[in-house]
Amino acid sequence: MIVVNTDFVPGRKIKEALGLVRGNTIQAKHLGKDIVAGFRNIVGGEIKEYTDMLSEAREVALQRMIEKAKEMGADAVINVRFMTSAVMGGAAEILAYGTAVKLE
Repeated sequence: MIVVNTDFVPGRKIKEALGLVRGNTIQAKHLGKDIVAGFRNIVGGEIKEYTDMLSEAREVALQRMIEKAKEMGADAVINVRFMTSAVMGGAAEILAYGTAVKLE
């Protein structure tokens, strides 16, 4: 599956737009890591526990979006974007979305 954040696939022609595809997840760290992250917030610097959590969540959301595109018979997903929103303290939703297309 080709996944790009542009509105075209270089060197390929889009035959048909199949529609919007999306994948999302809401993830949180367990209490122990949340406490460690709280301490890091006090002293400054990267909060690696949340960096890891969001990286993992982006991958899950992206894979779910790709699965939806495959179910539609797509060859590619174009205009891929990510959106993040806080759901509650220590938990975030990641949404991946784009347009499923068939290529010539």
